[in-house]
Parts: sequence; structure tokens; C-alpha cells
Amino acid sequence: MELIRGQHNLRPRHHGCVATIGNFDGVHLGHQAILRQSAEPARALGLPLTVITFEPQPQEFFAPEAPPARLMRLREKLLALQQYEVERVLCLEFDRRLAAAPAHRFIDQLLVNRLGIRYLVVGDDFRFGHRREGDFELLCQVGQERGFQVANTHSYIYQGQRVSSTRIREALAQGELELAECLLGHPYSICGRVAHGDKRGRTLGFPTANIHLHRRSTPLAGVYAVRMHGIGPEPIAGVANLGRRPTVGGLRMQLEVHLFDFQQDIYGRHVQVDFLAFLRPEQRFDSLDALQRQIQTDSGQARTFFADPARRSG
Repeated sequence: MELIRGQHNLRPRHHGCVATIGNFDGVHLGHQAILRQSAEPARALGLPLTVITFEPQPQEFFAPEAPPARLMRLREKLLALQQYEVERVLCLEFDRRLAAAPAHRFIDQLLVNRLGIRYLVVGDDFRFGHRREGDFELLCQVGQERGFQVANTHSYIYQGQRVSSTRIREALAQGELELAECLLGHPYSICGRVAHGDKRGRTLGFPTANIHLHRRSTPLAGVYAVRMHGIGPEPIAGVANLGRRPTVGGLRMQLEVHLFDFQQDIYGRHVQVDFLAFLRPEQRFDSLDALQRQIQTDSGQARTFFADPARRSG
């Protein structure tokens, strides 16, 4: 899969494609339906499927002080999109110029002239252009004039409600990990590289793999039963704290994972951590002894969770 960063990196060979547009944050069941629907005309026309997405996401641009927590970093999104016949990802910088671009200009300059779109699939709530003036009807109208087809996808419904990134964020924030998994089609996960920490967990008898999040905010926080992928043929179960570590005066959000019955050196490894059960919110303890006792309790709860035969393997 090819990543194209910005319109200026489009080349003549990128002209002619089937495309879809959106944030694709989480690549949830609704997104997956759009991608499958987009893959069909791509195969029929013999053209590459191109996903057009944005960095930063529009909501992050318009509300930089309080943006919604991301479900995925760009790297995680690209890994997820690879599973759905996507050949190219065009990542557009969402800045003042793009935000102010009239909808007709976006269609003419990018979709028609630069990409040569033959077939476009968008969600039923898709809006674009200055003041969100562009919509499905406008795309259909211009498509008839400029020679490309447009199709929309209806909302993906689960338990009577639309599947959306917002709904998944709410489920994660409330500790409803099973609901989030149903909406995503897989457990919610965070990827990152294992980094050196302050080694405090080792002194408490619970060594941890420390993973820097590289994101402004996370959609969940607290203590969880988790499973880590990327360090062996099978995922390893453990318990994780995602938060600021108030007991030891931590300031930034960090993910710390204690793996059960595991002793290997994994510094520098790129891993994926699946969040499977919420155990408790993060809290401040009066002493390291009290923290140690709580970690022991948390580990016991997580081990009990994984004692269910259905959860012993990922």
C-alpha cells in the first residue's frame, strides 16, 4: 500500500482510481462496510482503491484546545487499511487553505484533475468544503457532468444505533470494552514501541513494558486486563495501567503493561496491546506499599479474567 502525503506528491500515474473519503478513525464496522463497497467497483474497473484522509483530523483543526480523543494514530490507521484491498492512501494536510476551499474547487482540482476519479464512495453523512457546503447531492451532480459515479453507504446499525467513532469513544470512556469490540469488529488496541522507563515497577515486583503513546489524548484511562501481540508466536496476557501515574508524580499519559509469567527483554519492540476488560479507574495511593498491594489485586483480577478458557488465546 502506497502512502501519498499531500496533493503536491500526486503524480500522473496516480490519475485514474476508485476512491472514498473520510477520517476512518478506528476503521470500525461502518468504515469496513464502506471499504468493502469501494473494493467492488475497483475490481470491476481494474483501478486502484484510494482512501483520502486528513492530518490533522478536521475536528482537531477546528477545536485544537479540546479535540476528541483519537482511536488511532496515522500509523495504526494505515496498518488497518491494508486489510481491505486499499492500494493507496492520500493523506491531505487539513489546514486553513483546505478548510476554506469551496466544495466545487475540491471536486474539480483534486478529485477530477489530480486523481481522475471514476467512482467515489462516501458515507451518508459526508460533508465537505467551506462551511460544509458540499454533500452527496453535489457530488452526484458534478459526477454526471465530469464523468464519475458516486455511491453512498447507509449507516451501519448495531443494537438500533449508528456505529460511529464517537460512539466507540463513549463506550471506551465508560469502560464498556465489550461494546467497543462489537462496534470495531475487534478489541480496541494501541500500538507502540517498548521504551525504557524508570524501572519502578521492577522494584515493586511487577516489571512493566512502557509504551509511549505519541498522542495528545486517549479515549480510555485506568487499569485493564490486556493481551500483548508482537513479542512471540502467541499473544501474552497481562495487566496494564494507562494514565499519568499520580502516586509517583507522573505528568504525561503513559501505557505500562505487566505481562504474566514473562521475563524476556523486549525493549525496542513494536507491539500491539489489546484492551479486553476494565478493572478500575487510575487512582493515587498514599504510599508505594499501598500501590504494590493494589497492583497485586489488579493482577489477580486480570488472571481470573483470563482463566476463562475462551480467553486464554487471542
